[in-house]
Amino acid sequence: MKSENYKRYSVLVSSTVSFTVCFMIWMMLAVIGVPIQKQLGLTEAQFGILTAIPVLSGSLVRVPLGILTDKFGGRIVLFVLMLVSVPFIFLMQYATEYWQFLAIGLVMGLAGGSFSVGTPYVARWFSKEQQGLAMGVFGAGNAGSAVNKLLAPVLIAAAGGSWLIVPNVYAAIMLATAVLFWFTSYHDPKHLVDSKVSLKEQLALMKDPGVLRYSQYYSVVFGGYVGLALWMTHYYIGEYGMSLQTAALLAACFSLPGGVLRALGGWLSDKFGAYKVTWYVMWVLWVCFFILSYPQTDFVVASTKGAQSFHIGLNVVVFTILMFTAGIAMAVGKASVFKFVANDYPDNIGAVSGVVGLAGGLGGFLLPIMFGILLDYTGIRSTAFMLLYGTVCVSLIWMHFSFKPNRGQ
Repeated sequence: MKSENYKRYSVLVSSTVSFTVCFMIWMMLAVIGVPIQKQLGLTEAQFGILTAIPVLSGSLVRVPLGILTDKFGGRIVLFVLMLVSVPFIFLMQYATEYWQFLAIGLVMGLAGGSFSVGTPYVARWFSKEQQGLAMGVFGAGNAGSAVNKLLAPVLIAAAGGSWLIVPNVYAAIMLATAVLFWFTSYHDPKHLVDSKVSLKEQLALMKDPGVLRYSQYYSVVFGGYVGLALWMTHYYIGEYGMSLQTAALLAACFSLPGGVLRALGGWLSDKFGAYKVTWYVMWVLWVCFFILSYPQTDFVVASTKGAQSFHIGLNVVVFTILMFTAGIAMAVGKASVFKFVANDYPDNIGAVSGVVGLAGGLGGFLLPIMFGILLDYTGIRSTAFMLLYGTVCVSLIWMHFSFKPNRGQ
């Protein structure tokens, strides 16, 4: 018989691996969407919708999945969720029309709901003092976005430039991961929440000021992360004229720290508190997005020596360093926001994490579409960062007034 401690860490590791694969699937179109856009002749806005559609379904199911996890346990819910997504991942290679990609992506995206299953499942195996770190380790599965950017281009290159191999391989990986998870995870009946609260009453949590506040924060740190993870490969290709392989590799410089360092955010939140960590995260993002917002600019100044031309813009090295920094900040912020949830709603982690995760996921769905619309309308790629800069300003103002009474705590 396995010890409680062994089960605890086996659940943590198996859940984190499973979430990494689910997130990799969720972000699949961030890479293969580039050749699909060329194949179908899509506009920037249509490309944004294509890449974001899996995020929509994965977000919308987060609340009911969180409630199902409270009721039946995370092991069975996560296992079934992974199995359901497998055939639709496989079918992606047979799509030829835009609507077919959207329909398959919508169902395939259900895998993204795994976060609201794994968060309460993992958290309940650990004490309150360790929950921040445990949820941070689990949340490091966001690095699946970076895994996708590293793996998909290699598969495409190996297949002679065809993206069709990617869904085939990813379906096999998801199936194998689901089986591995089932045999390395455990169920504890004591972790089930015996609640008679209806779905309607659970959804009423959305009216709670604290839930709304944390949802907005999460829409910045997670929604912004997902939106940029979907958009960055495309951005590097358009802004700096790079190949798909190079663009995906540099985009991974943002996605990787944005995922794996989430555990650091959990540890910092346990040590210094969720408020302080989130506050500093928002300020770091404020600075990064302010600089990233400035477009490539050429201008002429009339001087005593005649007309002089100047150029202001970020080269690829500075741009990547700023994105790397933003990725670290978002990783820390994703964990600190859920530390708020674990502290304030210990008996309803599943439902509340589902609501907050829904807000973050919807942010990740809407942002790529808005990035595309702004690019189609203005022709300026950095409008994506102008939009994100505005969302961070909202968070800072809201935090300032919401926590003003206990600023010294």
